[in-house]
Amino acid sequence: MKLAYVLLGFLFFGIGTVGAFLPILPTVPFLLVASFCFAKGSTRFNSWFRSTKLYKNHLDGLVSSRAMTLRSKITVLSLASVMLILAFVFSPSAHARILIVCLLALKYYYFAFKIKTVKENPVDGYQQKVS
Repeated sequence: MKLAYVLLGFLFFGIGTVGAFLPILPTVPFLLVASFCFAKGSTRFNSWFRSTKLYKNHLDGLVSSRAMTLRSKITVLSLASVMLILAFVFSPSAHARILIVCLLALKYYYFAFKIKTVKENPVDGYQQKVS
């Protein structure tokens, strides 16, 4: 089972890496799943993953202090919203549309009230709390 988690971790890490370069594919959700898989699969791969620049740029603040920069929040929210809105538009089911609207509302509530917004200091790379 640990091998399956490691393989899934690499799969989601790869998709997250592609998402870092393609604006249509979200990065953070895939990296979160990769982090979960590596943590379940192997301490060695988990340590390696946490030392990557991709992890430090996109997940370190979120995991350590439940905080993100405003830019990261906007990026995650906008890309996920586009995907959910497309699903809403193309969904023929009223129940599915209601579920999608609930997901959108929950997502914005969570990002607004549960994840702190931090300001990144470009000089030393540390983050400071904004709200």
